[in-house]
Amino acid sequence: MLSVLVVDDNPALLEAMRAFLSRAGNAQVRTARTAREGLSILSSITFDAIVLDYDMPEIDGLGFLKILRTRGDTTPVVIFTGVGREHAAIEALNSGADFFVQKGENPETALRTVLERIDQAVNGRIAGRPIGSLQKTLTDTINFSSDPTFAIDRDGKVIAWNEAIEQLTGMPASAMIKKGDFAYAEPFFGIKKRMLIDLVFEKDDDIQKQNYLLVSRVKKGPVIAVTKGIKPDGKALTLWMKAMPLYDGRGNFIASMGAVRDITATVKDVPLPEPAASDTAPAAQPAAAGVPEPSATLVDRILGTANSLYKEGVRLYGHERNYRDAVAAFDKALEIDETLAHVWNDRGFCYRELGEYDKSLKSFLRAVELAPDSVEVLYELGVTLETIGVMQKNNKYLDAALQTFHMVTDKLPNNESAWNHIGVCLKEMGRPEYSRIYFDRARDVKLRKKDTPIPRKRDEYL
Repeated sequence: MLSVLVVDDNPALLEAMRAFLSRAGNAQVRTARTAREGLSILSSITFDAIVLDYDMPEIDGLGFLKILRTRGDTTPVVIFTGVGREHAAIEALNSGADFFVQKGENPETALRTVLERIDQAVNGRIAGRPIGSLQKTLTDTINFSSDPTFAIDRDGKVIAWNEAIEQLTGMPASAMIKKGDFAYAEPFFGIKKRMLIDLVFEKDDDIQKQNYLLVSRVKKGPVIAVTKGIKPDGKALTLWMKAMPLYDGRGNFIASMGAVRDITATVKDVPLPEPAASDTAPAAQPAAAGVPEPSATLVDRILGTANSLYKEGVRLYGHERNYRDAVAAFDKALEIDETLAHVWNDRGFCYRELGEYDKSLKSFLRAVELAPDSVEVLYELGVTLETIGVMQKNNKYLDAALQTFHMVTDKLPNNESAWNHIGVCLKEMGRPEYSRIYFDRARDVKLRKKDTPIPRKRDEYL
């Protein structure tokens, strides 16, 4: 009989999982409502497998997984989630997850898939978890991505080609799976050649020699670039590409994933180096004579598109109070450039207004990671932590908010609002004698009319 730990903050789902795995899988099931509870259980009990929700408060599934693997715990983990974007799955798999299962609309089908993945993960660990099972996981991940996405194995053969890329290229998966020798480049360039997916380990200069204009790059993560392609009718394409390597739990490279978008209409009339007609060999080729070096114009245009989407999001919530559509606009901007701290910040603000505090907090934490010295980002993070702390009567959140607001006053010593928030946090924590000091400080700043407001990016557009 298998022993399984299920960690999810949804009590109804926990009970359904317990009943199903016990009956259909003949498993002994234990449940936990939070990541902390699950980690506490694992400190004294071992299991054959763990089923883990991705989106949980305080410590999410990815954080749980990283703590687990840092401890040296190699228990097979199946991520069970409603999050359907491929970057979440790739990040989880790169952190040591065995499988990533989407909850979907049919609960029974999803639960059966979880049971199958538990069996595969346990048997795979016993047998050393062969590369094939990891590639099957990657294929499942890519197939529920909404971006045109494909993957190649270590030998350069296609192992996944999803529906969105079928629609983009007109090439069915049945015609591409197991194809190698750079055949996957033909729908985009009219010839076989190395694509960005083949260049994830190359130096920036070598990528540029292949006529790519780099937009951004993350160490051991995705590289984003733009290049020219050719339609079947001979017309030029401008292609946005993202590629990244995938590793197993031991850090071994097993495959590469690539996403492609046609952005011709977005960046029309912007000069790019033309694809070299002779670029068919695996080795990197020097730039063709007479081809101009890539200019920053295209990068500016692409980032300008992200900025336009950001401005649209600001308009939607600033003027129309349409927070849901604003979040959608911010998500599109982050798909173009996920390093825009101000977009994560305003996305967090919208989620807070919608009352979705977990999502709000995660957005603000990402913004702080990208811009740790931004007063606006720190202030909004503090407000969110304070709000959660007051609602849950949780001093841990209130203390975190307190420290965050102190960081704001270190940078803006005359900000009335930050001093006032410090007073509120102390009062809620049961320390009214200290809170009066900070309320008085806020009042003095106001009376002297020396309040220094928080600079806000969105104010430029409102």
